[in-house]
Amino acid sequence: MRDWAIARRERTRHLIELGGLVVKAGLVDLTDDDRATLYGAFLTVADRLRGEERANALALWKRKGKRAFEAEQDGG
Repeated sequence: MRDWAIARRERTRHLIELGGLVVKAGLVDLTDDDRATLYGAFLTVADRLRGEERANALALWKRKGKRAFEAEQDGG
């Protein structure tokens, strides 16, 4: 398989996994699948990550995400 095809498959898989996280977090249902609302929310997160609270936000969100993944693995 050509390098470009491999890279394209890897990128596609990555994008699918990211989309799965959006669904897993319940954002699709909570926004009635409104793409503008989702995009606005993502832009708000991006703004926060560009600000002075970047490190705190990343630490908080990472902890919360890890706990959610662990709870899911434990059946909760």
